[in-house]
Amino acid sequence: MRKSVRIRECWKESLKIRMISAKSLFTLCAVVSVTLLIPDYALHAYQAPAKPDTEAKPVPEAHSSPAANLAAVAKPNYDPPPNLARTDLPAWPYPKGVHIEATPDDGKLYRIPGSSKTFTDTQINRLASSPDWFPDSHPTPPAPVITGKEGAYRACGECHLMNGAGKPDTARLQGLPVTYFLQQLEDMKNDKRHASVVRASITSMIPIAKSIDAADAKLAAEYFHSLPPFKSVRVVETDTVPVTHPGPHSVQLVERGATEPIGTRIIEIPEDAERTLLRDPSSGFIAYVPLGSIKRGEALARIGADKTGAGKTGAGKTIACTTCHGPNLKGMGDQFPGLAGASPTVAARQLYDFKSGTRDGKNAAAMKSVVATLTDQDIVDVAAYLASLQP
Repeated sequence: MRKSVRIRECWKESLKIRMISAKSLFTLCAVVSVTLLIPDYALHAYQAPAKPDTEAKPVPEAHSSPAANLAAVAKPNYDPPPNLARTDLPAWPYPKGVHIEATPDDGKLYRIPGSSKTFTDTQINRLASSPDWFPDSHPTPPAPVITGKEGAYRACGECHLMNGAGKPDTARLQGLPVTYFLQQLEDMKNDKRHASVVRASITSMIPIAKSIDAADAKLAAEYFHSLPPFKSVRVVETDTVPVTHPGPHSVQLVERGATEPIGTRIIEIPEDAERTLLRDPSSGFIAYVPLGSIKRGEALARIGADKTGAGKTGAGKTIACTTCHGPNLKGMGDQFPGLAGASPTVAARQLYDFKSGTRDGKNAAAMKSVVATLTDQDIVDVAAYLASLQP
């Protein structure tokens, strides 16, 4: 009898062990399955579905390989730290893009007006290098500008364009003082510059600043410094603007026939969406700004006055931009870049980043006092005025 009881107890213990083992195996399989799914979900979950582009002509899509997608997921997250992240800033200074799934390159050759060059979709969108549509219009670019470094960083010209004109989501690099250029890279490398909002464009620039070596950085800085700035933004005052939606490369695309009040915003769209998506550096942008904003911005930028004229006796709303950036706002010395003719989206983004504290590098303390009293309307006005000037 005792032996039978003992046998039954041993059988129960054996069954219990087998059940625990099966349960553990199931749990392990579930964990592995979820782990394998996470990279793809993390890559695509945040992307809003792309609306059909009814305004722009068909263009090659922006792609990335599955291997590149997994590598991107594995990279550190350069979104703002929790103590600096902001949710109360307007969305328009921080253009967002959409992800487009990769499809096979059909080998089609793309062309743009005025260029004898042709490039495939792969050459335009899928390499670390940048297409150079007008190689005779600028000095010979160094490797970091045109080819990048495979596995380390993409070419500067891919986002900032080969002529350094940039786009609303990046920045104009033409004519920047070498010292200033290198200081910005140093600030990003040392975590002195962050995004103010999640998924801001600077989150793509920070890992480049951390990867590029000093020699390559200097080559890029000297190249862009040698390029004279030119005006690539046409400013239009209006109270009604086209309705837009995010497209590839963070380009804002127009919804055909739909309009809305401009409000306290600046809406910056390509003059020709097809050419912009082909990374054509000769195709510019239209910036729609509120009625009266250029005049109000002039008062703020030149004498620190608000729209009522306060400040003319020295008790201004802020410090005039001309104090540090020069009487014509074309820059002064090697620490203060030119502002005239800059993208208003880019200009406003920098003002908000200074104000939020996410831009905290060299000379940031001086700028923080400048932006401390500026309202959303003030920032719109200053950005509109700066964009209206000749560089």
